Amino acid sequence: MPTATRAPLTLLAVAVTVLAWASAFIGIRAVGEDLSPGALALGRLAVGTVVLGALLAPRGWTRPTAGEWRLLAVCGVGWFGIYNLALNAAEQHLDAGTTAMLVNIGPVLIAVFAGLLLGEGFPRWLVVGLGVAFCGVLLIGFATRDAGADLAGVVLCVVAAVTYAGGVVAQKPLLRRLPPLQVTFTACAMGAVCCLPWAGALVDDLGSSPASSIWGMVYLGAVPTALAFSTWAYALSRMNAGRLGATTYLVPPIVVLLGWWLLDEVPPALAVVGGVVCLAGVALSRRRGRVPAPVAVPQEAGSTV
Repeated sequence: MPTATRAPLTLLAVAVTVLAWASAFIGIRAVGEDLSPGALALGRLAVGTVVLGALLAPRGWTRPTAGEWRLLAVCGVGWFGIYNLALNAAEQHLDAGTTAMLVNIGPVLIAVFAGLLLGEGFPRWLVVGLGVAFCGVLLIGFATRDAGADLAGVVLCVVAAVTYAGGVVAQKPLLRRLPPLQVTFTACAMGAVCCLPWAGALVDDLGSSPASSIWGMVYLGAVPTALAFSTWAYALSRMNAGRLGATTYLVPPIVVLLGWWLLDEVPPALAVVGGVVCLAGVALSRRRGRVPAPVAVPQEAGSTV
């Protein structure tokens, strides 16, 4: 696909991912009173696996190598399995906006892991932008501490951030050969298998939950999981992991606004300031260094270029 055509599609994929993932924090918080963390993770991943499988079926299958299976296991068990369990549990202790802010130490870890393990290096503006955005996260941390945030929730957010970063770095090499949709489906299915111990809890919770919570779980599986993880994989196959990870700093401010509007969760004033700082960090991370002007080389008489 020509670069001029591909760039807008990549930006669209990033936008869909950011908005869908922001809505996930709100959805998890909304249904968390009826569905336990393990049950919600299994239900969400099961729905995502079914949707992704239906989309993948007519496209065929590329057989992964042994090394690719190992990377798929890291992505599936870590990012889809452990991440979802930790995130769901964290939102039992923290509001949606605070959770989103704390999980977003992940992009810093992605940039570090990608620079060390994937050879992406550490571009100056990416480092500056991540540093500024991370300061925004620290402001959120101070704000939530003053607001009496639950330490268990903070620890769970850190676990989610580490598994998120590890999953992204494991996913990037897979996309060099395997189709993004296949990678997403396989990882999602692996995550669902990891959550099978909560199958009994899911059955019990579904039997006692209102229809709104059940449909909320279906939404989480179809949109923030099946759709958003697919658009993320598409974008990751066309962008550096560090730069793409930096775009997810747009998620927390959106979550704060949605939580304020839909859940009546008013964030501390310092948390709002932290969100603005995160946005500034994202803007800085997207800057590119100045390209040196080409040096004119004198031509000998009679020579041609």
